[in-house]
Amino acid sequence: MSRGVGPDPLRQAATRLETGFLSEMLKAAGLGETPGAFGGGAGEEQFASLLRHEHAKALAAQGGIGLAESIYNTLKEQNDV
Repeated sequence: MSRGVGPDPLRQAATRLETGFLSEMLKAAGLGETPGAFGGGAGEEQFASLLRHEHAKALAAQGGIGLAESIYNTLKEQNDV
């Protein structure tokens, strides 16, 4: 793999995986849900999904839960072999 200028593709992939994981965890925690009498519908679910994804991206960008680093190290080890 060439060492060019710019972001490391392995680190980017690891961060995207952590972002997806965090987004699903936020969904399971109920982020973006509204009480049944006050919301609902496809539009609201789409917005809630985008909101969760942006929150997850922000969390991952601030270091997340360490999952991206672990994934990155594993990918790097496999790539170096």
